[in-house]
Amino acid sequence: MNRNSIRRLPAVLYVSLAVSLLIPVAAQGQTDAVDVTDSFVKAGVVDVDHLLVQEISCIVVMRGAAPDRTTVEQAGRVAAALGYERVANLIQITRASDDAAIVRSAEGVLGRSRALIGCKFQIDAVRGVLRLRGNVDREIQRDVAVGLVRKITGVKEVRSDLKVL
Repeated sequence: MNRNSIRRLPAVLYVSLAVSLLIPVAAQGQTDAVDVTDSFVKAGVVDVDHLLVQEISCIVVMRGAAPDRTTVEQAGRVAAALGYERVANLIQITRASDDAAIVRSAEGVLGRSRALIGCKFQIDAVRGVLRLRGNVDREIQRDVAVGLVRKITGVKEVRSDLKVL
């Protein structure tokens, strides 16, 4: 070490000490996210799937999936009506589910399954929620049927009313 580097050593120590003292002050300004989803649901934001609204340091962050742009904009208007000035609207617009295509796919999948030969099904879908009714011979067939239709593209949820005979 030369003399210049020895003289700079205290300055480097002072700078690093000052930075280490400022880190807790900067971290103190950050706050935890507060879930305010319920107030948005009560205010009328109900058509957004998987809605999550959090307030983080006076900023409202909205996440979820909406069927159209109007629903997304309505969520933003609700945030303004609730008094939030800074809003990050991250709600995604998703394609509307094609319920008729889901029913056709379910009929095809269930009809081609050898494990379900002899079973009778009634299938309907509303906004991606598939309802499966009918009769099966064994408990395992109910599980197979639900498992098969759950994999169909566009199915958000499966509700089974299958009865074992």
